[in-house]
This record gives sequence, C-alpha cells and structure tokens, in this order.
Amino acid sequence: MKLTKIDHIGIAVPDMSSGAKFWTEALGLTYEAEEIVAEQKVKTAFLPVGESEVELLESTDPDGPVAKFIEKRGPGFQHIAFRVDDIDAALAELKEKDIALIDQEPRKGAGGARIIFIHPKATGGILVELCERGDGTTP
Repeated sequence: MKLTKIDHIGIAVPDMSSGAKFWTEALGLTYEAEEIVAEQKVKTAFLPVGESEVELLESTDPDGPVAKFIEKRGPGFQHIAFRVDDIDAALAELKEKDIALIDQEPRKGAGGARIIFIHPKATGGILVELCERGDGTTP
C-alpha cells in the first residue's frame, strides 16, 4: 500500500458556523460548500490548505458517530485521512496483516471518495481513514 499524501484532517464541530469561524477568520482558510453524507449521519465542509484540507464534521443525528464523539471527547481532532491510489488493494493488505478495521468494504465518503476507517485500537488511539478519489482531485 502506498500512502500518497495526507488528504485531510477531520475536526468534529457542534455546528458549522461556529466551527468554521476560527479556520476562516483567524487563519484565512476558504470555506468550501457543505455536503451531507447521509450514510455517515454527518454534514461536512472542506477548507483547502495547500495539497491537503481541513474537514469540518457536524453530526446530522444525535446518534451519529460525530455526535457520539463530541459527547465523549468534546469538539476537536477526530481523524486523519491518507490518500491511496487503490482503496481495494489497501483494504486487502490491511486484512492480510490482520489490522482491526471499522469497514470491511469501502464506502462512500464526502466528495465522492471511496473510504475505509481503521479502528483506533489498531493505531494507538487515532481514527485513521484511507481514501481514494476517482478523479485525483479534492472535494
């Protein structure tokens, strides 16, 4: 498996407007359009930083994973995502190495990406996402 870059860093926020304020006003990042990813019960927005991005994540459901994360740990760093060229090959390699996974098959992520999550118990407590973008662009 080849990681090609840090795709994005996920930040859990209680709501987009207050969550985006620091990133846009203090750091001057550009706020991209919001997107609902119904399967993950989340609203996302990306703020480009060079070749990577900050992804803001707001739960759309009180039982969603981001809502549970905020309830348990508060707002803040939620995951790091690495870009891969072939998500299916990366998944097969992780399974072969017996790495604990949240996803057994790729699923749809924001911006049309195909993603999988590696379980934090396999990474020393960090939620790690691998993502493949079909057109090689950011969302």
